[in-house]
Amino acid sequence: MGEWYEIGILVGFGVALGVLAAGLRPRAIVAAIVGGILGAAVAFAISDWDEGVGGLIGGIAGGFGGAVVVAGALRRGGTRLGLALIVAGVAVVIAGLALVPALGYVLAVVVPVLALRLRSRQPERYAGLRTLARD
Repeated sequence: MGEWYEIGILVGFGVALGVLAAGLRPRAIVAAIVGGILGAAVAFAISDWDEGVGGLIGGIAGGFGGAVVVAGALRRGGTRLGLALIVAGVAVVIAGLALVPALGYVLAVVVPVLALRLRSRQPERYAGLRTLARD
């Protein structure tokens, strides 16, 4: 197929590894860094530097996107083990979808965009009556 196909696969694998990292540690910065490192390491082990950069970018995108979802689920009462198993299953599905030509690139864009959309839909916290009680 070509070099673009291999880079797309490894970008998608990076997204999957980032989502998996978010399932294990649901802080956005930590998951993005760990996902980027894992994605780059796997891509460098398979091929050249351009695939490594693709895996790095995919891992960062997947770690950021996955952390927002996992942290929200934990805040709403989800258990760590249950979420880790569900997120691991989602990571396997993402890795499978990455094998479709050019879908790895799409996953690297869609996962963080959906996370930003979810983050913007969360209700803001207001002090409410606690502010009045101080006076």
